[in-house]
Amino acid sequence: MVFYFTSGCGEYTFYMGKDKYENEDLIKYGFPEDVWFHVDDMSSAHVYLRQKPGEKLEDITPELLLECGSLVKANSISGCKMNSVYVIYTRWKNLKKTSRMVEGEVSYHRPQNVKRMEVEKNKPIVNALNRTKLEKHPDLWQLQKDRERELIDEKKQNRKLQIAQDREKEKKRKLKILKAKEKGIEMDEDINLTIERTRMENLNMCDEESSEGSVASDGSWGF
Repeated sequence: MVFYFTSGCGEYTFYMGKDKYENEDLIKYGFPEDVWFHVDDMSSAHVYLRQKPGEKLEDITPELLLECGSLVKANSISGCKMNSVYVIYTRWKNLKKTSRMVEGEVSYHRPQNVKRMEVEKNKPIVNALNRTKLEKHPDLWQLQKDRERELIDEKKQNRKLQIAQDREKEKKRKLKILKAKEKGIEMDEDINLTIERTRMENLNMCDEESSEGSVASDGSWGF
């Protein structure tokens, strides 16, 4: 059994397992966009925030962090009795599980990517979240496979889009080169015409000067 909660803003879902056995399944069958929360150095529920695709840890708002932290604290046998606890969180994909670990125990592929925050007791937030609580029996394995297929399809579509964009860029590049060549040819033709026109004008000027300044056979200037 898995418990689902809706964030105060209504845009996000939190979920956690009923006991350590469900926790093991949640560790195994998460989504890439899931963020895992747990009370530091204490036994507690494993609470997950399902972010929107493309969002980063830094995109989690203070309100969402407070809700997740309060929920995980309230579901810690020892932590719920304390005024404040430290809560750690990281990406689901950063969780590391080995065969030697007991149920609910995890390690990390990159410990430096685990964040830590202090959370104080906050009954109003926990009560508000509990009012949205739903109990479900999802096929976690199937949900994960469906998400993996979605990601594969998204990558294919993105790849097709990238190829189309690259082809369009190449087409524009070739067209630009062709226009530049055509412009260069036109410029060469214009230069040749200008040269030829100048040459003809010079010839005409020479003919006119020769005609105007010719000397008659008797030695007089002809006009």
